[in-house]
Amino acid sequence: MIPGVLTVAGSDSGGGAGIQADLKTMLALGVHGMSVITAVTAQNSLGVQGAWELPVDAVRAQFRSVVDDIGVQAIKTGMLASAELVEAVAELIGGTDAPAVIDPVGVSKHGDSLLASSALESVRTKLLPVATVATPNLDEVAQLTGVHVVSEEQLRQAAEAVLAYGPRWVLIKGGHLPGDAVDLLTDGSAEHWLRAPRLDNRHTHGTGCTLASAVASGLAKGLSVPEAVMAAKEYVTRAIEAGFALGGGIGPVDHGWRFREGA
Repeated sequence: MIPGVLTVAGSDSGGGAGIQADLKTMLALGVHGMSVITAVTAQNSLGVQGAWELPVDAVRAQFRSVVDDIGVQAIKTGMLASAELVEAVAELIGGTDAPAVIDPVGVSKHGDSLLASSALESVRTKLLPVATVATPNLDEVAQLTGVHVVSEEQLRQAAEAVLAYGPRWVLIKGGHLPGDAVDLLTDGSAEHWLRAPRLDNRHTHGTGCTLASAVASGLAKGLSVPEAVMAAKEYVTRAIEAGFALGGGIGPVDHGWRFREGA
């Protein structure tokens, strides 16, 4: 049986992030990707030109349709936009036994807001507590906790602040720091420091979505959290290395680098 992973996220019309990046990642990693679309965006390599949130009832119906018939081995969340969507999705996830990877998306790669400020408290109190792994970047850490990380030494402080909201594990993504790309995975006791060389490629659209989807794919295949995160880090590092120009702005990471490598 091929493991099934459900992504609950927004659609990126440019295909580099969101639902599209999630499904490409899942295909590349050998799991069956399924989707609950929470919002539709008009988006390209230059930014987000518009976003339209779906009704909570539509999101709930998509989720129930998939979970009640097909079932899921892991869930991944991305853009949830509003407090109402955050709370509904948290409730739905809490009613399953599947591990959940929560990517608390706040802004796009281009700096466009994808989460209402009124939804932050719902993310803290409703969504993070149902997370098996939360995967915030440093901007999202600051948005959620007020901790502003400017050095590698502060990653532990950031992790403690996020863990206080209840996720079992947190992966603090330190990609915005200078030097090597350093991430910290911890459950408050065990620590795993993941390092990769910083790559000279500006085409990195979809990095966060891709990483979270890769972690969820690993969990669906039965890997432990540290194993899933380490495999995801390796996959996304190679995807960034192979990122390509698209349109007039920031291009996407290459979700299919393994296929092209073997061609």
